[in-house]
This record gives sequence, C-alpha cells and structure tokens, in this order.
Amino acid sequence: MAGLGVLEVNDATFDKEVLQSEQPVLVDFWAGWCGPCKAIAPAVDAVATKYAGQLKVAKVNVDQNGATPSRYNIRGIPALLFFKGGKWWTRSKGGSPRNSLKKRSRRCSAPQR
Repeated sequence: MAGLGVLEVNDATFDKEVLQSEQPVLVDFWAGWCGPCKAIAPAVDAVATKYAGQLKVAKVNVDQNGATPSRYNIRGIPALLFFKGGKWWTRSKGGSPRNSLKKRSRRCSAPQR
C-alpha cells in the first residue's frame, strides 16, 4: 500500500531505515483492513512527494510486523510517528488532517538550529 517515494519497512529493517537515517522520518503504522489508514494514505503520499530529499516516509504494516509497533506502544492505527536523529520526535494518532500532517512534516524536516 506504499505510494511513490514511500518505503515499506518491517521489524528487521526498521532500525536501519528509520533510526539510522540521516534524514528525519515519518513512519505510518497501518493495516490493509483499516479504513482510516486508507483515508490518510493520499496525504502520507503527498508528504513523501512534497518533502522528497528532506524527509523520508516509511510504512509499517502492523499485521505483518508486531515487534516495532509494540516497541513504540502503538495501540491504535493509523498512527504516525516522526523520528529525527534516530529518536522518536512527535506522534500523530488517528486520521490526522492533511494540513496538520504537512505542518508537522515541515517542522520535522526543517534543519536543526
């Protein structure tokens, strides 16, 4: 279900692709049966396109990968987590409105002062 510019990661690749990333990362925890996950997918894809080269966008299917969602206490989906410098930075739960998602993405992708 990943769009153009969106990386699918799993329990085995999460640390390398997210925590060790040089760029900030938006991680979308989702499942194929989740209606709200499908509803926000276009907004997540738009963020990946808009911030290409500044912000990495990744998706983790919670049905196929249990360790990573458990590690970050994901209890409901969709859940959007932003990571910066290898650390969890901020979280957005549920069907985050497109403008809010873009605003958080812009803040996360901005260079640190």
